Amino acid sequence: MQPENARDCSREIKRMPETAIIRQLHIERFRGIESLKWNPSSGMNVILGGGDVGKTTILEAIALLLSPSNYMVLAEADYWERKAEAGFTIRAAVSLPATSGIGQQAKFAWPWQWDGENAIPPISPQGDADDIPQADEAVYCLQVCGTPELEINWAVVQPNDEIDPLSAAVRRQIGLVRLGGDDRNDRDLRLVYGSALDRLLADRGLRARVGRRLAEIDLQENLSEEAHTALSALDETLKRESLPHDLELGLTSSQGLSIGALTGLFAKQSDHVSLPLTSWGAGTRRMATLQIAAATKSTTQITVVDEIERGLEPYRVRKLIATLQVDASQSFVTTHSSIAIGGAMEAHLWYLDAAGNIGLLPQQRIASLQRRDPVTFLSRFSIVCEGQTEIGFVSYLLDRAIDGRFRDHGIHLANGQGNESTLSVLEAMAKAGLTFAGFADHEGNAPNRWAALKANMNERLFQWQNGCLEENIIKHVEPDKLTKLIEDQDGDLDGDRLRTLADRLDCAEKDLDSLQSAAQAQGKELRALIIAAATGDTNGAPAGEEKAWKNGHPRKWFKSESGGHEFAAKMFALGLWPALKPILLPFLNAVLEAVGQDHLEDLAHER
Repeated sequence: MQPENARDCSREIKRMPETAIIRQLHIERFRGIESLKWNPSSGMNVILGGGDVGKTTILEAIALLLSPSNYMVLAEADYWERKAEAGFTIRAAVSLPATSGIGQQAKFAWPWQWDGENAIPPISPQGDADDIPQADEAVYCLQVCGTPELEINWAVVQPNDEIDPLSAAVRRQIGLVRLGGDDRNDRDLRLVYGSALDRLLADRGLRARVGRRLAEIDLQENLSEEAHTALSALDETLKRESLPHDLELGLTSSQGLSIGALTGLFAKQSDHVSLPLTSWGAGTRRMATLQIAAATKSTTQITVVDEIERGLEPYRVRKLIATLQVDASQSFVTTHSSIAIGGAMEAHLWYLDAAGNIGLLPQQRIASLQRRDPVTFLSRFSIVCEGQTEIGFVSYLLDRAIDGRFRDHGIHLANGQGNESTLSVLEAMAKAGLTFAGFADHEGNAPNRWAALKANMNERLFQWQNGCLEENIIKHVEPDKLTKLIEDQDGDLDGDRLRTLADRLDCAEKDLDSLQSAAQAQGKELRALIIAAATGDTNGAPAGEEKAWKNGHPRKWFKSESGGHEFAAKMFALGLWPALKPILLPFLNAVLEAVGQDHLEDLAHER
């Protein structure tokens, strides 16, 4: 029985939403997620992250919460650490339009007030204490729980914390469209209760009419002689055991099979053959499902798409992404496709890391990295390096530190493309509360921003105290071993590197003895010359040669990924590691910890 004034409650709400929007999702002890609270955005939400971090579980939680059917079977695997005795809870604060039918339940659902961050009980107006509280922006708290007995309960949580049933009719009206990672996920192409096809046709009596017509078929007369014999033998056995007998064949249904499940869409494959849409390719089924959902013109629809690229060619991935981005309804998408990420420039990108943190990636800060290296946001743990040299250098260290190949642990090295750009990207990731790492030079810019970032990331951020990578390594090389830096990986003097030194000494001869003599005559140290050439110092460059000195010279030394790898190898070969170990090892151990490996005491020997 509704309260006397409950039917007029919608008039008390100042702003009714035009479509259903999940404002906050709270998951407790569901499958692989122990606890997660997330405020998704309206529109398209793309959830990124490495494998097995819980992206699909989030979509499954939304799908379970809004399932149009009460016939669900739970298993211990649906509970955190398979501990069914603790139960699980999925709760969402959801904005719902009047068309959702939320106000038509047997027990009236009272709205909460959305304050921009959380659902709070609305404030009662002055006057009669029995007046309905007003809500400037109303949300409803919907909940589904798994009990220790493996039973499932849907509920509306009232602002006074009372729990009342949430009807399947309201969940059906919200209209979840679900495209799962399962290749055979085709329920929306069949007349299953609450499916996209069911909502499109909106013919509630169709299943009953089809059932009656099918019931008229005399299945007994259509049995073969062998089948008759087998059925008769079974009947005799049941009769002998005092079990129900006098058997005959008829149509039945169950939780897993119904008339609706048997009724679906067919499409022509050729002039003479029509096939069920459920038998077409995965990509075609997905695209058709979304078109059916769009045709319902639902104002409440919420879409979840797991692995959006599954079964789709690149052009259809881009088309599907574009469609969801302009759709007014809210959608939730996971992907492992760089094409999908590169095309989702207008979506809201969220990163779920291995620690269970989910954070928004600000488009204005990560857009460049999103376009050119989307794998950064598909990895289990990414390290943003200032440039190619740092990528090569860190990759060598990880090869020695990690048990196995570091890429097999989901570690990705991304090119931040410069000091300022790296700082901006890392700040965005830190603000999102994610577990990333960074490796950068100290150029003296933005000291307060770098200090704040260090306080947030701790040892996961490596930055030299002063200067760049080349300076900090080369300064530790003993004088009689400096020429080893000029050698290539085969131990021969590198002609290109000798040429860069000759340019800086204005020396016509390019052999080592001549260059050392010229340096001595000009009062220049070989160490300083090597550092200048390796870092692109343009001090003293002849007119018109500045660009060659700044960009060309460093590439002859270590300014490349392979060069950074070589540079790290020389660090160990020249015995520099003991001096650099106190600086570099804490960073490496922070990376090891992030991927679940034990700390190292040293890195002197390869694993």
